[in-house]
Amino acid sequence: MPEICTCGAQLPPDAVFCHKCGKPQRPYDLPEVEPELVPVVVLPPPVEPAPMTFRNPVAVRVALTVAVAALAGTLVSRILILCLLLWVAAGFFAVIFYKRRTGHLLNIKAGLRMGWMTGVLLYALTTVVFTTSMIVLLASGRLMTEFQTQFKGNADPNVQEALKLFQTGPGLAAMLLVTLFMLFISITLLSMVGGALGARMVGRD
Repeated sequence: MPEICTCGAQLPPDAVFCHKCGKPQRPYDLPEVEPELVPVVVLPPPVEPAPMTFRNPVAVRVALTVAVAALAGTLVSRILILCLLLWVAAGFFAVIFYKRRTGHLLNIKAGLRMGWMTGVLLYALTTVVFTTSMIVLLASGRLMTEFQTQFKGNADPNVQEALKLFQTGPGLAAMLLVTLFMLFISITLLSMVGGALGARMVGRD
């Protein structure tokens, strides 16, 4: 190691730097500094909402609960306009309750499917109640009495011909099938409308 720096200053023994100009006098190794490890936060993947089908147990439970409540309201009201409003409300509240239960916002398509599921379950329950009441009335002989009482003051030949037709087995079966078909169309369509309205109000685009 030189005793004199290039600047002319006298260096003490084992000098690392020149005390005058600061020039290093010998090579030295800097201590290795380990890089600070930054923890990597791995976010869980977003949870995709379950498909809106009858294989979705939460959707089925919500739809069934709302359908039972709507059926109870229908049996209590017995007024056509209130029944129609209840069927729309069934689809609407099914979407609302599903959102509260799962936290998932439904788009219009999912709202329609949720309303359809609710309508199908509501129709199934209504069919059971309707068919049971028809069997009871038929067994007691009050069914035709109810028809005749309801249309007693109607002198329309078509109505009277329909009453005669309902007195036969095939005519009565056809009437029941047509009634059930119209119920299916009305309940499911109105419930789908309610589901779409619910998704529109609280859902996502």
